[in-house]
Amino acid sequence: MIKKIALGIVVLTLATSCVSKKVFNELETKFADLKKENRRNADLNDSITKAKSKLDLDFATLKADYDKTKAERDKLAIDFAAADKNLKTLQASYNALEKNSDQSLKENMAKNRELLAQLEAKEKALAAEKERLNKLSADLKKGTDRVNELESIMAAKEAAMKKLKDALTKSLKAFEGKGLTVNQRDGKVYVSMENKLLFESGSWAVGSEGKKAVVAVGTVLAQNPDIAVLIEGHTDNDKFGGAVGQIENNWDLSTKRATAIVNILSENKAVKKENLTAAGRGEFAPLMSNDTPEGKAKNRRIEIILTPKLDEISKMLNDL
Repeated sequence: MIKKIALGIVVLTLATSCVSKKVFNELETKFADLKKENRRNADLNDSITKAKSKLDLDFATLKADYDKTKAERDKLAIDFAAADKNLKTLQASYNALEKNSDQSLKENMAKNRELLAQLEAKEKALAAEKERLNKLSADLKKGTDRVNELESIMAAKEAAMKKLKDALTKSLKAFEGKGLTVNQRDGKVYVSMENKLLFESGSWAVGSEGKKAVVAVGTVLAQNPDIAVLIEGHTDNDKFGGAVGQIENNWDLSTKRATAIVNILSENKAVKKENLTAAGRGEFAPLMSNDTPEGKAKNRRIEIILTPKLDEISKMLNDL
């Protein structure tokens, strides 16, 4: 542009007039200066153009970054708004939960205190029950020991009674089949003698054969001083027909017969009289029916009932 202006000036000057060499040189110098200036301006323009292009590129990059950042900011704003809404919702829920939790905690604490009190009461009851069970267990063991001891004593007495029964059976063997029997039952030994072996009808005097049997029983009893001896007299149901005034009835007769056996046993000094008891049962404890002669014969009898002394056993039973 400057170059064109300068060239126009020169042409105009040449066309209008002739100039001096000095002026021409000055003009030529100015023209050269103007060319230099023009080149500088052109270089500057190029630099400015490049700088502008770079600035445009940087601007585009910055604008793209700005748009991206703005979009991210908008998204973050939306996310923040949603998060803030959720936070407020959660805060409200938390406040409600905290309120409910406080109430529930108070209720649970009260319930726990009640349960703890019940547990303590149950523990005390359990301890008392355990103490009671321990006492019962100790008492049971003590009782078991006593029962075992009692059973041992009973077994020993049972064995002793069997030995006694065997001794009587052996001692009275000569009277087998003569109305004499020896049995063991219920822990006792029974020596049963029918009246045909001992007495005449209506009499309470013991015959010689019967006395031998009673003496034999006394010999065995003398060797067993710890045996209680009950002598029972029994009759049939026939009315007593003896002499009036001596015997009132069958009961009286049965008692006198039992007493007669006691007297014979007492003749043996080794037999303890305190162990002997006489009892009349009359017709009231029959073995068989009195409707037949055989039954009546069986009912007319003396029973010697031998029982072990049970004082020790009774004491143990009372202690259980």
